[in-house]
Amino acid sequence: MNELDPADSMPTPPVVAILVANHREFLRFLERRVGDREAAEDILQKAFVKGVEAATTLREDQSAVAWFYRVLRNAVIDHYRRRGAANRSLTAFAEELDRNPIEPEAEVNDAVCACVRTLADTLKPEYAEALKRVEVEGISVQGYAAQLGITPNNAAVRVHRAREALRKRVLASCGTCAEHGCLDCTCNTECSPPT
Repeated sequence: MNELDPADSMPTPPVVAILVANHREFLRFLERRVGDREAAEDILQKAFVKGVEAATTLREDQSAVAWFYRVLRNAVIDHYRRRGAANRSLTAFAEELDRNPIEPEAEVNDAVCACVRTLADTLKPEYAEALKRVEVEGISVQGYAAQLGITPNNAAVRVHRAREALRKRVLASCGTCAEHGCLDCTCNTECSPPT
C-alpha cells in the first residue's frame, strides 16, 4: 500500500503566492459582478478556501489565475442562485401573510399578556412600528411595504425580525409564563426589558 506524503496534498507555495498576490484584482472582479463589497469579500474568502484546497490538482502548465477566475465565476453564479431562492422564499412568505392574516378574537386580543405590549415598545423603532402596523392594525405586508416605499420582501423580513426580537424579549422577561401561554399570566405586568 502506498502511503501518501502529506506534502503531496499541500498546494505549492508559488500557486498560493499567485492567488494572494491577485487578491485585489479578484475582489474588484467580484465587486463589479455582485455590486456589494461585503458580499464580494465573503465570496472571495470562500473561494480562497476552495482554491487552496484544490490548487494541488493544478498542472504546472495551467495558469493559477485563469483557473481561479473560473472558480470565482462559479461562485458568483452560486451567489445569485442562493439570492434568487431567498427572494422567492421571502415573496412566498409575504404572500402567505397577506392570504392568511391572523385575526385574533377580541377577547383573546384583550387577554394577551400586557408584557407583550410593554416589551414591543422597547424594540427598535422600525420593528415596533412594523408590529403595530401589521399585527395590531392588520395592514397587509404588501400595504405596509407600499406605505414605506420598500419592497414587500424587505417588509416581510422586517416583520419576521420584529416578531423574533419580541419573542426573545418576552421569553427573557417572562420566562416560563411565556413558554406556556400568557393567557394566565403570572409575571409582573410592569415588565421591564431584559438587561
